[in-house]
Amino acid sequence: MLGKSKQWPMVVAIVDTGGNLVLLEKMDNTQLASIDIAIGKARTANNFKRPTKVIEDAIAGGGAALRMLAVPGIFPVEGGEPIYSNGKIIGAIGVSGMQPAQDGEVAKAALAGQK
Repeated sequence: MLGKSKQWPMVVAIVDTGGNLVLLEKMDNTQLASIDIAIGKARTANNFKRPTKVIEDAIAGGGAALRMLAVPGIFPVEGGEPIYSNGKIIGAIGVSGMQPAQDGEVAKAALAGQK
């Protein structure tokens, strides 16, 4: 895992299409809050069928996108990515523990190695 090779303390969560947790891995020395954040990012990517970075950017742009903040349980922070198989979403991955851009880098690297 990229986070491990860079010695970044991280939590990786994977959910199925129903948003149910199917895998959770927490590296040593990762803050406990990252568990809920990683799960939240995975569920957000799954439920909105898009990377959480897209939602983060929309909210940062202001305007009507700010209404998304009223959605219970949304985690509009980079680090969540949908998982596809044969063109269909089969779940999502969420990563937390470092800065959002680093979390996103790890999530994308995990998917790149998915094949």
